[in-house]
Amino acid sequence: MRKVDCGLVGIHIDAYTRVGSEKKRRRKKEEGWYHHRKMFEQQQQQGYTRAKAEEFDLEAGETLYPGLSSGENQLRWGFIRKVYGILSVQIVLTTLVSVFTVFYSPINDLLKGNSVLLLVLLFLPFIFLIPLLKYQKKHPHNYIFLGLFTLSISSTVGVTCANTDGKIVLEALILTSGVVSSLTAYAFWASKKGKDFSFLGPILFTCLFTLFLTGMMQMFFPLGPMAHAIYGAIGAIIFSGYIVYDTDNLIKRFTYDEYIGASVTLYLDILNLFLSILRMLREANN
Repeated sequence: MRKVDCGLVGIHIDAYTRVGSEKKRRRKKEEGWYHHRKMFEQQQQQGYTRAKAEEFDLEAGETLYPGLSSGENQLRWGFIRKVYGILSVQIVLTTLVSVFTVFYSPINDLLKGNSVLLLVLLFLPFIFLIPLLKYQKKHPHNYIFLGLFTLSISSTVGVTCANTDGKIVLEALILTSGVVSSLTAYAFWASKKGKDFSFLGPILFTCLFTLFLTGMMQMFFPLGPMAHAIYGAIGAIIFSGYIVYDTDNLIKRFTYDEYIGASVTLYLDILNLFLSILRMLREANN
């Protein structure tokens, strides 16, 4: 009965309000347009907010590794950009000094004809490395000692390149650039996937110490060209591992005030990789 009554009442109301139904429909239509307009404005505002958020994420960079907060990720990317900026200046400075040493014959002749001066240049980077590590967190001392360290080691690299065929130097430079770019990209990709390379530290240190002892033995028991080429190849493998290991440390472990130490670490990895490849190609060519 209640359902029938409701139906009858509905029919009754519809019969008596047919005249005003057109006005109601017009008013509902206007209300519908207003409702759709408000929804459209809200969607636009939400889309703008999402676009701003995406823009912020783009500026902050992709998440470096799982579990890293957004604020920490942004700070970490700023630290990484600063380290690579310093590293780029070091590499450019080394390139300029090396080119100057190779093409300016008086300096090259002076260094080749003076074994004492060459020995001083060989140990000079180690002398500057001590105050550099001590004052790496103190500005502007860290930049001063960093510049002196880079200049001293660049002159040694320049002498090495000057005594090597230009074609071999170019080949070593191209190979080093390719290896460094590939390994750096891999380290960032692996870190994003949650991989960790901290276990490589003891292994690489043991290999490097063994390589150092082998190099010391060569001073007293010289090896042949093939042994020198193998020595260079093993060194290239070790320093390739160090590039992955130290890049992983750059992403996760270096503190924000250790930008000098991080840049020096990667700089030495790249430089030693280049010299190892150069030795391998030079001895193989001989």
